[in-house]
This record gives sequence, C-alpha cells and structure tokens, in this order.
Amino acid sequence: MRLTILGGGGFRVPLVYGALLGDRAEGRVSHVTLYDEDPARLTAMTRVLRDQAAAAHDPAGDGPAADAPAVTATGDLDEALRGADFVFSAIRVGGLEGRASDERIALAEGVLGQETVGAGGIAYGLRTVPVARAIARRIARTAPGAWVINFTNPAGLVTEAMAEELGERVIGICDSPVGLGRRIARLLGARPQDAWIDYVGLNHLGWVRGLRIGGRDELPRLLADTEALESFEEGRLFGAEWLRSLGAIPNEYLHYYYFNRDTVRAYQEAKQTRGAFLRDQQRGFYAEAGRAGAPAGAALAAWDRTRAEREATYMAENREVAGVGERDGSDLESGGYEKVALALMRAIARDERATLILNVRNGSTLSVLDAEAVIEVPCLVDANGAHPVGVEQLPLHAVGLVTAVKAVEREILAAAASGSRADAVKAFALHPLVDSVGVARRLLDGYAAEHPGLAYLR
Repeated sequence: MRLTILGGGGFRVPLVYGALLGDRAEGRVSHVTLYDEDPARLTAMTRVLRDQAAAAHDPAGDGPAADAPAVTATGDLDEALRGADFVFSAIRVGGLEGRASDERIALAEGVLGQETVGAGGIAYGLRTVPVARAIARRIARTAPGAWVINFTNPAGLVTEAMAEELGERVIGICDSPVGLGRRIARLLGARPQDAWIDYVGLNHLGWVRGLRIGGRDELPRLLADTEALESFEEGRLFGAEWLRSLGAIPNEYLHYYYFNRDTVRAYQEAKQTRGAFLRDQQRGFYAEAGRAGAPAGAALAAWDRTRAEREATYMAENREVAGVGERDGSDLESGGYEKVALALMRAIARDERATLILNVRNGSTLSVLDAEAVIEVPCLVDANGAHPVGVEQLPLHAVGLVTAVKAVEREILAAAASGSRADAVKAFALHPLVDSVGVARRLLDGYAAEHPGLAYLR
C-alpha cells in the first residue's frame, strides 16, 4: 500500500513511520510520500526517518530492515497524491508562529487562545478550513479511491469540512480519548483491549460515561475510590469531587471549560505560551536535524530529545491550576495517535474489524445534532469505513456545551465559504469561552491584522 502524508515535514511524522516499521503483516505500507511546502522541514524529517529505518535493522544487524517502507519527499501536491491508497492530512496553516500569535492575541483580551479551544481554535479554524477544502477537492480529483485520515486540528471541524467533498472517505482521529480510556482500564485492572469505552462528544469535548469489562460497567467503582481517581492525570486535573458530580471522566481539554478563569490567569502569567515554546523548540530541532554532514543517527537523537521535553511540558499551566505538579511516567504515554491510525488503515485495507474512537459523521447517533455533524464516538471499522455505534444520549450539561460548540463550528464553515466578516464575528461571539460581541470583533481585527490567511474575510 502507498501512504501519503500531507504536512510531511511535521514533527510527529516519525511516530507514524515508527509504527509502520513495526508492522510486519501482509498488505502493509510499502511506500510513504511526504508532502510539505517547506523544503527545509522535508529535508530534516527525511533524515529522521532514514535514521529510524537504520535503527530497525535486519536480524543480521548490518543495515536497514529490508522491508522498511521506502520514503520520498515532494513539494508537488498532485505528485504526492497520485496512486495513494491512504492520505494522512496533518497540515498546520500559519505554522507555529500562527499558533503563538493566536494565543497572544486572545490572552490580551482576557480569553483563552488554545489551538483547538476558544478564540485560538476559531482563528486556527478560519485559516485552515479553506485550505482543507481545497485539499479535499484535489484528493477527490487526483486520488478518488484513497481513504483520508485527518490529523489536522481542530480535528472535528476540519474533518467536517473535508467531508463536504469526500463524504465517508475522510475520518478524523485523536489520541486523547484512547489515552484516557487506556488509563482508566488499567486502573480498573483490565487490559485496554478487553474494555468497552462508552465515550461521546466532539473532538476535544467528550466524556467517558462508562467502561465495560465483561459486560459490566466498572466506572462507578472508580468514581467511588478517591485515591484511585486522583492517581491519574485527568483525576488530578479535575479532582475526585468534581468527577463524582459529573458521574463521568471528561477529556482533558474540558479543563479549559470547567476551570476557564483559573487557566486563563495561569496562561497570562506564564513566561511563554505553549505555541511560543513549541515554535522556539522546533526551530532548534529542525536546524539541528537538517544540518548537513551530521553523523548517522544524529537527526533521530535530536527528535527523541525534543519529543521527550515536549511531552513532559504538555498542559503545564492546567496542572499548575490543579496543583498537581509534573506529569507522572504513566501520563507521558499518549493514546498513540499513530497506533490508532495504523489500526484504522488495517481494518479498512484488510477488512479486519476493529472498534476505535473516531471523528465521523453523526448520522442518527446523537439526536441533538444533525446527520452531517462530525462527532467523536466509538466506531466499528471494516472495509467499508467507520460506522458510529449507538450511544446513550448526552445529559443536559453536556448537550449545552456540545451544541454551542457545534454552532460555532458551523459559523466557521459558513465564514470560510462566504468570506463574511459577520459570520466570523458570530463564530467568536457564540463560543462559551468568549464573553462579549465587542471582544469577538476585537479578536477578529487582531487576528486579521497578523494572519494573511484571513485576508479573504471582508
């Protein structure tokens, strides 16, 4: 099979390639094409993947594994797409400089600027949706038989935009629900693969309402145990008392909603926003990894060091608000978005049925949303794609958040299609974490002044 990665110079590409190196089953990916508009990033990432392939040596130990997927890099989108069986979309419109300014402009107005939540997520979505739609049209024309797996944030919104062109052939993924379910299952003494995770919501806005082991819901047992509840990251972030009040375990991103004022204050007081930290960190990494004449293995070593620091500092301000200190070793293990993507590819390409939490069209799954709305729920996956599983309806407090945020996403989609400034202002103003139409207007003015990608709004 042939895999194309859009945003192929991106920092997380080695996670995907590493997973492919470990796949020894029939019908595996034999060729990876990296597409990126930045030649320097492509050069650096190609060197990291070369080091990865060399590290996965053959049994004789004298060179790269013979079955390592071949890697090519290109800045030509049509060339990258031709012949692809699967396309991973992992683009970042505006780069990390854009993310840093999204955060800074929002915080200056006293609201959250996180890349997928609140004002920052709206600005990022307004920049990204027109590009994602154009890419979807190119895929439909150049690789109509390809399955598209969307990593690009805001993942639910971007998946919904691409689905306008690609229908059920685009599926969004995120590792947050998988990591949360894995941590809960292990606390309850079960192997994650043996547990059914009752999870529902939107991307970065969902809740685990139950976890069934052998047909029995074991989540109430966890909710009753304060010590166990506060032994893992989400439990420490939200606190046992609040989790028991909800009767569920929220996705970590709901901390931005439930503790918004505290988190905004912590972000304002931080020395550097998350986007600025990653921007500066990755400048150093790409310069080191792309340096000509570096010894074999140097690029991969630089990537490993950078990734370890990146993971250790994830959501540092939220942990400060909760007073929980540094991340535990068990929390540093992500859900493994690359593993989710590989499992999704296997299920489709080999017709190996799998159950995965994915971002897909709602259909009739959640009655509070229309059929075209992309939601994040458990899905059964086979050769025909991903099919959402029927779930219990959301409680009213969750309905309020989900419908409000989906309304914001719809205004972003409308603004990106019409170029209407009024639609864009409405997207900001309707968000639960933006408290004023006046603030919404100033936010849009601030973002438009800095981002060429918003020049289409008038």
